[in-house]
Amino acid sequence: MTATADAEAAANELTPLADYLGSVLRRLRALPPLDLDLTQAHGNVLAEDVVAPHAFPAFDQAAVDGYAARWEDIAGGGRGVGYVPAQVGSPGGRNVRLNVVGDLGAASWRPVRLTPGSCFSVAAGAPLPIAADVVVPVEWTDQGMAAVEIFRVPKRGYGVRRAGEELPAGTLLARAGTYVSPALVAVFAATGIGHVVVRPSPRVVIVATGDELVDVGRGSQPGQVVDANSHALTAAAAEAGALAYRVGICDDDPEGLRGLLEDQTLRADLIITTGGTGTGPGDMVRRILSRRDGGRAGPVTFTEVALYPGTALGFGTVGAEEVPVVCLPGDPGAALIGFEVLARPAINLLAGAEPVFRPSVRAHLLETISSPAGLREFRPAHVAERRGGGYTVQPLSGGPFTLSGLAEANGLMVLGERVTTAAAGSTVDVLLLDRRR
Repeated sequence: MTATADAEAAANELTPLADYLGSVLRRLRALPPLDLDLTQAHGNVLAEDVVAPHAFPAFDQAAVDGYAARWEDIAGGGRGVGYVPAQVGSPGGRNVRLNVVGDLGAASWRPVRLTPGSCFSVAAGAPLPIAADVVVPVEWTDQGMAAVEIFRVPKRGYGVRRAGEELPAGTLLARAGTYVSPALVAVFAATGIGHVVVRPSPRVVIVATGDELVDVGRGSQPGQVVDANSHALTAAAAEAGALAYRVGICDDDPEGLRGLLEDQTLRADLIITTGGTGTGPGDMVRRILSRRDGGRAGPVTFTEVALYPGTALGFGTVGAEEVPVVCLPGDPGAALIGFEVLARPAINLLAGAEPVFRPSVRAHLLETISSPAGLREFRPAHVAERRGGGYTVQPLSGGPFTLSGLAEANGLMVLGERVTTAAAGSTVDVLLLDRRR
């Protein structure tokens, strides 16, 4: 049997990634909803539809600083409703003059009424006088105080915002599953909403395991590896919208690992571990969590998934509260890819967010690449929009295991299990990563 045939035979024994993700995500449920003050709701996902209890604007108001008037007074100019004065400076042009009978600011509340030939000086946001149907901008006038001369005549309704014009009472403002953005907070507040029912942000605890791990601030050396995973995954969980807590390093001590995970179940909606998912003699996470021990830990199932990099993934529950746990490989590149593939969808599902997966695009590949047979590969890449539409994607050097490539990437190119070679010019799927650059 050839090496290629051996690889294909081994791959056939792996669980397809789509099947694995489906089996895991079906076991998760969105967290119970909470009624939160509007100031605390940002970043969460709505658990219920939200309907406007009041109209916005709540009353007829001026949209600009100027003079609130009756349009027939300025359009007629004493010659009937159809007359429109010539613009200032034009031959034969003449201007309209109105009496200014008062000033209205945003805090004004007493109702007032316009009489023919009069107007009110108004600030943007001020309530309109009764019978007013136009606001002449300040710059179109001589800015008079007792009387004002109008140089230009706006159309009827200019500078006016009517009650409920933007959002009538009873309008569906947002559906369940909608992310609460700052703009949506403003919409809720403007229509009189002070509380909303949301799914809470999942509390995610990150634990790195391994006797070889040392904390940051030093270089790696034989027998000691700097813990990059717990820092990177804490940042990734926070980016995904979770309340992320880095526990740090746990040695390969069975009792220590059991006790640590048991303690964390009191404050976690999801636990993520890295390291120890393989079948080697030092893979303590798999040895401990794959069996039930007095009901305190397990069961967690470890599966060989058709995924590159990092085929060994674990998922199950720990503790009496049956808190979900995701077990990722120890290699930093494989851990970050595993997070994108498994942990991020789990966080989004717990948060009630839809969709649970990152957005993707189809892009034209700029160079020919090869991929392992039988594995779904996620490779760091740079994706760019083309002039005239569409996207191009450039794979980054070093493949998926390189941290520098992951740091530079704004996308993950996805190559299916049956793809061994992707030619330049072919079309591939690319997951779009968050990059605030």
